[in-house]
Amino acid sequence: MSDARTGAPTSKWANRFVFAAILQGLLALGLTAYLLYHAVFGQPAASRIVAGGGAGMWMTVGYLGYLTLGLVGTAVTAQMYRHLEAYLSKPFTGRSQVFPWLHLILWNVGVTGATWLMINAGYRGGAAAIGTQFGGLGYNAGQVHTIMVAYTLWIAATMAVALAGAFLGIVGYLLVWARPAKAAIRLPVSAA
Repeated sequence: MSDARTGAPTSKWANRFVFAAILQGLLALGLTAYLLYHAVFGQPAASRIVAGGGAGMWMTVGYLGYLTLGLVGTAVTAQMYRHLEAYLSKPFTGRSQVFPWLHLILWNVGVTGATWLMINAGYRGGAAAIGTQFGGLGYNAGQVHTIMVAYTLWIAATMAVALAGAFLGIVGYLLVWARPAKAAIRLPVSAA
């Protein structure tokens, strides 16, 4: 496949993953704005929850995990598909298209679900641990644990969804990679 205007090789799956990365970027922007607002104006402030450590660290890990896996991981995956389809001339056709669809959907739903649940658990658990004088509930570690434990199964389940998506994407990629290439796309040679 090549772009009709430029003749450059294209990849429909790379384009789909880039679009997903753009959506993840918009979600990250909204999430960051929400967390920043609560860092300043929240009761208790999100900044206190993170600084308090403990349960609040789940919020930090979830946020950084989302940026790394949801936003950057999805964008980098687009390059993987571009390499296969555009540069190796091995497009996904027929039934093999099921694998990148499952990869795209399960990965994005799973990563977003797992990391946002971690953020929510960390915020709620961390807020509960903060003293009442700062807007928290003043809970002890045992009481905070009862909040956090409610999230663990859901976080694990959504992580499993993300991992299943990644696994199916790799299987599909390797199946297409192993078959013979279509006719090679010739790139125009520019005069030096």
